[in-house]
Amino acid sequence: MEEKTYKTMGGAGAMNIAVGVVTLVTGVASGILLIIAGAKLLAGRNKILF
Repeated sequence: MEEKTYKTMGGAGAMNIAVGVVTLVTGVASGILLIIAGAKLLAGRNKILF
């Protein structure tokens, strides 16, 4: 019974690490894209005529 618990905990720990890495990469990538989009908006605001 204890061996099954250790294996389950090991699998859950590995999955948590994998999900954490994927979340970190996704967060960094979306942050970079938002910064680029914001910079393009700020650079192009003087081209707008009202």
